[in-house]
Amino acid sequence: MNKIAIIGCGNMGLIYANSFLRYKIVNQDNLLLVEKSIDKQNSLSAMNIGKVVTTDDKIISECNIVILAVKPQDFKELAQSLKQVINPTCVVLSIMAGTEISFIQSALNHQFIVRAMPNLPVEISMGMTAFTASDNLSQDNIMLVENLLSTTGRTLYLKEEKQLNAVTALSGSGPAYFFYFMKHLVDAGVNMGLDEHVSSILAKQTMLGSFHLINNGQKTLEDYIKSVASKGGTTEAALKTFNENHMGEVIIKGLKNAEKRAEELSIK
Repeated sequence: MNKIAIIGCGNMGLIYANSFLRYKIVNQDNLLLVEKSIDKQNSLSAMNIGKVVTTDDKIISECNIVILAVKPQDFKELAQSLKQVINPTCVVLSIMAGTEISFIQSALNHQFIVRAMPNLPVEISMGMTAFTASDNLSQDNIMLVENLLSTTGRTLYLKEEKQLNAVTALSGSGPAYFFYFMKHLVDAGVNMGLDEHVSSILAKQTMLGSFHLINNGQKTLEDYIKSVASKGGTTEAALKTFNENHMGEVIIKGLKNAEKRAEELSIK
């Protein structure tokens, strides 16, 4: 039976706690919610999700999985107490943005580290999480972590940690790009005379249907574009405007800038 400690029970920490319980990865008796704030401890206790403990509680040493769900800037101080109580054989799973495996290993004096990059749709178990692991992690432990992360959506294992910067730019930040495009679709509908709620319904359902089509169909994205954009038609007129304004190049440039910023913000 797994015994899991979640260090930092903000929004993301609680998402994982509830997902693990829902999929019976762990039971309440073996789920530790680790918080140093007395106020947060009291609110967590009222939720009755798991056992609420402090960051230096020796019961953490009984856990085979420790999840770091704190802000990166809070980790260094936390590590001083945490490294005294974690089990030398446990797997430490970090979802701290931009915090490299080698830094976590050094701060905790611990070797078995997994670093993951989830995105916002994990809130509804539709997330995309890419992860990588320290070289000394066994295949069994990698599969164990994959099972944990899969409770919130799809997972993808990467051999090279440096690829997580590209992952951050693409899927980590990606939901914001879709929200941005959706907002402008809705705004365009309003500009053309539609009520906002009508424009919103049309845009949302169009995006939802388009996703299911590319997810279940056999054509390439280019083929799907061509199947909608008949020669001389309305779609072609819009796509011509996009191309004339180099929208594709702008998108690629934007993601590369996001990747560059992820590298700049990395804690090494």
